[in-house]
Amino acid sequence: MTEPTPNARQRELIEATEGIHVVDAGAGTGKTFAITRRYANLLREGYEPEDVLLVTFTNNAATEMKERVVARCDYSMSALRDAPISTFHSFCHNLLLEYGADAPSYLDIDDQITGSTQLLENEVIEADRFRTFLSQFVDAHPEHEAVFRVLNDPTALLELIRELAAKGVFPTVNGWYRDGEVSLDGDFETFEKLFAEANGPNEGANGATQSDLRDSLSGFERNRCFLPDAPSEDELRDSYPSIDDRWAEEAFMEDREALKEFVHDVYVEYIQFALRRNYLNFSFLQLFAFVLLCEDHALRESVAFKQVMVDEFQDTSEIQFKLALLLAETDNFCVVGDWKQSIYGFQYAAVENIRSFERRLREYKRELNGEHKRVDFPVEEVNTIPLRRNYRSTQSILDLSRHALTVSATGSESVDRTVKDIDGLEADTDREHSTIAAFTSESEHEAILDRIETIVDNDAYAVEDDSGDLRTPSYDDIAVLTRTRRFGRELQTKADECAVPVAYEGGVKLFETDQAILLLAWLRILDDEDSRRGWAVVLEQAGYTLAEVEQILETGAYPDAMVAFRERLTARESVGAIARQVFDRYGYDDAYASSLVALLQDVSDGTTRNFGGMIRFIERSLDAEATHEIDDNPGGDSITVQTIHAAKGLEHPIVIVANVNRYSFPPSGGGDDRIRYEDPIGLRQTKLSSTAHGRPHLYDNWRYRVLSACLGRDYDEERRLLYVAMTRAQDHLLFSAGAEPSPLFENLPLEPESVDPEIEAAGIDRTEQTRLQVSIPEPDVPAGQSPHALMDDRVFEDRDEGRGIEFGNRIHDFAERYAAGEGVEPAGEDEHRVRDFIDELEGELHVEEDAYLPVSVGEQEVTISGVIDLLCVTDEQVEIVDYKTDLTRDAEDEYRKQLSVYYHVVQRLYPDRPVSPSIFYTASGERVTVEPHSMTEISGLIERNRDDTIGEREEPQIR
Repeated sequence: MTEPTPNARQRELIEATEGIHVVDAGAGTGKTFAITRRYANLLREGYEPEDVLLVTFTNNAATEMKERVVARCDYSMSALRDAPISTFHSFCHNLLLEYGADAPSYLDIDDQITGSTQLLENEVIEADRFRTFLSQFVDAHPEHEAVFRVLNDPTALLELIRELAAKGVFPTVNGWYRDGEVSLDGDFETFEKLFAEANGPNEGANGATQSDLRDSLSGFERNRCFLPDAPSEDELRDSYPSIDDRWAEEAFMEDREALKEFVHDVYVEYIQFALRRNYLNFSFLQLFAFVLLCEDHALRESVAFKQVMVDEFQDTSEIQFKLALLLAETDNFCVVGDWKQSIYGFQYAAVENIRSFERRLREYKRELNGEHKRVDFPVEEVNTIPLRRNYRSTQSILDLSRHALTVSATGSESVDRTVKDIDGLEADTDREHSTIAAFTSESEHEAILDRIETIVDNDAYAVEDDSGDLRTPSYDDIAVLTRTRRFGRELQTKADECAVPVAYEGGVKLFETDQAILLLAWLRILDDEDSRRGWAVVLEQAGYTLAEVEQILETGAYPDAMVAFRERLTARESVGAIARQVFDRYGYDDAYASSLVALLQDVSDGTTRNFGGMIRFIERSLDAEATHEIDDNPGGDSITVQTIHAAKGLEHPIVIVANVNRYSFPPSGGGDDRIRYEDPIGLRQTKLSSTAHGRPHLYDNWRYRVLSACLGRDYDEERRLLYVAMTRAQDHLLFSAGAEPSPLFENLPLEPESVDPEIEAAGIDRTEQTRLQVSIPEPDVPAGQSPHALMDDRVFEDRDEGRGIEFGNRIHDFAERYAAGEGVEPAGEDEHRVRDFIDELEGELHVEEDAYLPVSVGEQEVTISGVIDLLCVTDEQVEIVDYKTDLTRDAEDEYRKQLSVYYHVVQRLYPDRPVSPSIFYTASGERVTVEPHSMTEISGLIERNRDDTIGEREEPQIR
């Protein structure tokens, strides 16, 4: 194979071996090619491998770098085995193991890092340990009770600790390292500028209109309870068109001493807790490496490198930038990255590291050299090398990708930059054969598969082969990239039904799979042979009806085959062996089952039979929505389905960017952590615990309400995600959305096509397992029902003006999110009416509340279960609201049956208050109060529906 020849800019980088360089490496511009040749060139110029630090972001990338260097120089892989080509975490780990035993002493901590100190990589296990720590901490610190009481998820504190560590804010036993408290206080001058920007009057047709800030503070007190010293909405908004400037200082200057002391104590004592239990997490690795290099001057000078290179610099955190500077002996400092591909903000990557490289370089040098010169080289002269030649995509794809960085992510957002402000890339190919298209469908999964079937073997979607010639595409050429894992998994499920080959690659919520749920059920049965939670899952999976399951659980007459299987499991020696037996029994021979066995064996050391511990681990993993990398590839010619994050650094001939839908891309809402650290406002509480009215209560923090209105939400990373997805495409690029596309989709310069998919399920035969049978008495009526089962569906027949289930689901989803306080915007008249209706309600709102009503029918008790759309609770009354999207009211008598069930459930919960059930028709904005049926009438409705709800049942089985 012919050795590639570097282009002019790549050659400049390869030969630029002296001085500070920032390389603006656009997508597909061959940065790895150039970096490894630069490294090899340094070795040819006389540097030894131990003189050159090359930091990248994954172990796989580090291995690839070494392999490419070997191909370009006289060193072998064995010779480069210990060369400092690694991740930040690996480097810090090795540094601490060799030199860092006393590093904790620099934070006044007596504990040491030992050779046996473990790196704890599993975040679920760490969260479990953090809960143990926190329970001890609360008992030992009653003085922090008021702050601790505001937490809705105590493990959110662990995430806060990680964030502070990434920003270089560390505690000592009695204070903060290197004046870190200043960061917690925030920066009022910077905030004041944001306040002024948000508070500037807007220009309307008839003159100045109110500022965005004044507008966002409309409804300031709605659904909130502030402390008595909070201003009223009238007081806060008493001027027009902007609110008074004094509120900037009033909101910012808050007494946070108790909060800072609480966070300090949790932070430092958790570090001590981890050290005493002989583990460190990734954050603490970098923390201790940083303080070690800062304080041990002789060590820093001895380990410093003559050359430092950092790859993927747009993904570095603030502490990593500073670590790189501390490790540089000279100004031979080279960073490579692309701000347009910075997509790891949730891991505390600081895109400003590369966007404002020169400013931060000078700022960090000053900071590090405060009381001692640690960065002993000039930083005034910085050379920029732009890599613009793209070796991946056609010019039309590259031109369109620039638009991704300029489109609005919401209906009201304005983006300051234009396409002309984005540096373009130049395609290396003159071929212009790309199809670029967008399509929408109410059945998006099916539409994607339908389009893929059109693409395969179609000359119109021809792709380049290795020789540069065009050929027709196969499944293997196509990648579907999504913002969320869930959509990718749903697409794979639909593809399986339609016999379309799909390989899912990337992070999977392993403990949400059927395999994990089933294994958890059997572990519960092994831990407690009468576990209702375990048996219910196992029996339901085997095909038993709810009535049959309830009967078995009441009598304990478990199927003989299942009891025998339980006995076989008890003979197994480890959780891993039990998992294998379960998966073998149910025919699970796949990547998920194998990964679960390996993971559980690793967690339990392969020997323990501590079922309780394993159950807690799986439950914690479910709660944390933990993900694991799974390569679920059926082999052969298969479509690749990945998240956009997993696709970073990869390329595919044909890319479909899918699920570009409202609420999904970008996702709606944000975190609900009640203790937050945000630039530039510092450490804040969103809730305050007080006894202002004689008893403890959680109050909303009015100051945070004002502060957050000035910060707004930054959607730049969502635009960069879209850009990354688009620039993975080599030959063709498509976009798909459902019935409600995102503004990111709608604002692209494309004309979407509406698709009515024709793909159908293939009816694939699946292996069925041995039936596990049980006989139970046939009940006269079903033991469980939905309120909808009481309704006569004939009233909905022959309707010409219906708007469909999908439309109803969207309206209900909006209503739930808006009532829950998420920052969602209405789209369409129905959603505007829902918003206005909710805004008028006074009281505490509860959304999507489960309701269970036991009803006596003859000698049997039946439970009717359903979900209440909205409850509005005040001291005087309780209002039940059920949303209906009907265009007429002809089904109102049937809806009355449903509302009657909810009425009796709520009346029992609030016996001291009148309960009012009502229907809100979103099409008209009309609210109709209904008269509920009595319990006797509900019992009669169930009796009359008996013949309709009991029919022939299939024999139960494991499927």
